[in-house]
Amino acid sequence: MGNCCVAPNSSSKNKGKKKKKKPNPFALDYGATSGFGGGVKLIVLQNPTGRDISQRYDLGREVGRGEFGVTCLAIDVATGEKFACKSISKKKLRTAVDIEDVRREVEIMKHLPKHPNIVSLKDTFEDESAVHIVMELCEGGELFDRIVARGHYTERAAAVVMRTIVEVVETCHRHGVMHRDLKPENFLFANKKESAPLKAIDFGLSIFFKPGERFTEIVGSPYYMAPEVLKRNYGPEIDVWSAGVILYILLCGVPPFWADTEQGVAKAIIRCVIDFERDPWPKVSDDAKDLVKRMLDSDPNGRLTAQDVLEHPWLQDAKKAPNVPLGETVKARLKQFSVMNKLKKRALTVIAEHLSAEEVATIKEKFEIMDTNKKGKINLEELRVGVQKVGHQIPDADLQILMEAADVDGDGALNYGEFVAISVHLRKLANDEHLHKAFAFFDLNKSGYIEPEELRAALSGEDDSNSDEVINAIMHDVDTDKDGRISKEEFAAMMKAGTDWRKASRQYSRERFKSLSLNLIRDGSLQSTNEVR
Repeated sequence: MGNCCVAPNSSSKNKGKKKKKKPNPFALDYGATSGFGGGVKLIVLQNPTGRDISQRYDLGREVGRGEFGVTCLAIDVATGEKFACKSISKKKLRTAVDIEDVRREVEIMKHLPKHPNIVSLKDTFEDESAVHIVMELCEGGELFDRIVARGHYTERAAAVVMRTIVEVVETCHRHGVMHRDLKPENFLFANKKESAPLKAIDFGLSIFFKPGERFTEIVGSPYYMAPEVLKRNYGPEIDVWSAGVILYILLCGVPPFWADTEQGVAKAIIRCVIDFERDPWPKVSDDAKDLVKRMLDSDPNGRLTAQDVLEHPWLQDAKKAPNVPLGETVKARLKQFSVMNKLKKRALTVIAEHLSAEEVATIKEKFEIMDTNKKGKINLEELRVGVQKVGHQIPDADLQILMEAADVDGDGALNYGEFVAISVHLRKLANDEHLHKAFAFFDLNKSGYIEPEELRAALSGEDDSNSDEVINAIMHDVDTDKDGRISKEEFAAMMKAGTDWRKASRQYSRERFKSLSLNLIRDGSLQSTNEVR
């Protein structure tokens, strides 16, 4: 999620130590001010509350993690009140765009009015190593997790959630703010109570806009992108599209535009064919389907505005929407994606256990080279530098996803065991022997297939990961020939497939998007225009 941040380095540790400061080659881009001794000091915020956050808050356990670091619990030393502190490491801010994003995020949070469904800003601090944004604490968990935890899930519940999301969008648009990264992970419940309000928590990619102004920057997560974002010519209508994607997922458990590759997802978005045939759509009301269609209109000029959505009959009468359960299928699909990651991790662990002594020695040597601080842990920056040294070319967004997938204990770094798993992945599972051994771990009766009961046994102990609904959902996706079991070929395809849609990259690099755009132009999905540069 965008609630990110690297825990700040204590500046007090460096007192008394003289370090030669090197000029910052990006100083002009950063708009930094010159420091003492010819060095450059990066200044991000214009009017922070203060410099030393420890004077006012005690930073505690981690509560969230994102592209630029971690979010921690912050306790007001004077009152004992709990907040969330999003600390953004300046080392992660490599470009002028990164700096401006942070600066603008704070300005937008200050600009937006107090709203029951928008997380409130409390304080801001900036020291030599990080920017700290102190805001309202939301401890009720993510939107999808709450849905899965409930005993049943209905269309009426989806209507209540969607009304909240669109009210946030309407408030943003009315105050000249385009969110640009609406997705379920960016909405948290304030607390664990059933009546807890849902709150928008991340404005890291949001931007101010004026009526009629058009934008070209590619931001957001692939599955929630509007077609005009791919064409690099968009306005605030993209937020309604993203909310429409969330609504579709709320009602059926999967995104409307799905594929195994980013190019496939982009093609599906541009094609804009919405499936209302699969379960549970036959049970969904016509009003709900009508709203989905009108929010996912590929023509932004014909798409409903946020205010139009709020006035739609389905949301006007949200409390009268059908209260009939949509079925366990929807909840199982939402649960499936996290379980699929557990299945892959279990397989990678098996592979790691069967590595030869020579392979283990090679991996250990790489780990020690990358562990430059000799702490027995490798952080994201060390991993980035290390994979380049050993000849792997991996986009930053993919590396972040890989890091998150391997970081089982969630401490933001890889220990040796976690690094072994990621090393297996980096080798692209080229060694078929490793895959065979992993497959054999699941294939208990040695039939040459993984059957549902064997899958259930392998996932036992993983919360409710071995429930009938979840097992059936995984079988549905992995068992491509629909014979009720997983073959070696299907298992290999699953292990080599990309990340799931809930772990989509936060922001495309321009090079990555350009490559995708050119491929779409080449196969005729996109017309070659000035929109794609």
